[in-house]
Amino acid sequence: MVVAPALLVLTAPRPARAFGDVGAFDPRALVVSGAEGPAHPSAPSRWSWELIQRTSAPARAKPSSVRADDPHIVDGPFLFLSGTRPLPALSAAEIAGLRRYFALGGLLLVDDSAVDAGGQPSEFGKSARREIARVLPDQSPIPLGPEHVLFRTFYLLKRAEGRVAGPKTLEAIVRSGSAQVVFTNHDVTGALARGVTGAWELPVTPGGDVQRERAIRLAVNIAMYVLCSNYKDDQVHAPFLMRRRALSPRP
Repeated sequence: MVVAPALLVLTAPRPARAFGDVGAFDPRALVVSGAEGPAHPSAPSRWSWELIQRTSAPARAKPSSVRADDPHIVDGPFLFLSGTRPLPALSAAEIAGLRRYFALGGLLLVDDSAVDAGGQPSEFGKSARREIARVLPDQSPIPLGPEHVLFRTFYLLKRAEGRVAGPKTLEAIVRSGSAQVVFTNHDVTGALARGVTGAWELPVTPGGDVQRERAIRLAVNIAMYVLCSNYKDDQVHAPFLMRRRALSPRP
């Protein structure tokens, strides 16, 4: 296993934490009115499990969900949005809620679960980009390659992968030096989905188990990007995350 040297300390023994501790990683599903729920309902809990097993970082065993127009959208620093069908137009209240969330430094992962084998965006992916452009009209996505910190927060990754190999890069809207919306054309959560019997729900193509492992590593890196604010040039990822950790904001 290859890990970033700067974060090897994370693998050292530490006091046990209960699931759900404040500051724990919560892969919250973003719920949009009129849209389907997460494309792979078993993926969030598996995401938490993999993070705990591999890094000892705290994570919620039972991840939550939140509506885009819910005031509690700002109660955590991470959201993910996935789907297989076109996303309906966001309401004014949903746009306002997401703008407040991003203003506080939140990160949204948009995971295209209907992407084709070549990594071309589905109608979900295209509609999600359209709606995010309504929320953040001043910024356009840019490619994120292996030189970006997201590929180095825990594992050293050479490219992005998910249930499908897709393009080597991710796309992101970067604001004030931090990625705030990350778009995948890989169905990362599809590679994480695991049924009650323990069997993986979906095949991973074309790389099988080796590719699935790299997809899981990418998911772990995303979680660590959310949690490790000090790793990102000592910038606070979100004020509410600091409040939850009982830290004082830096001047």
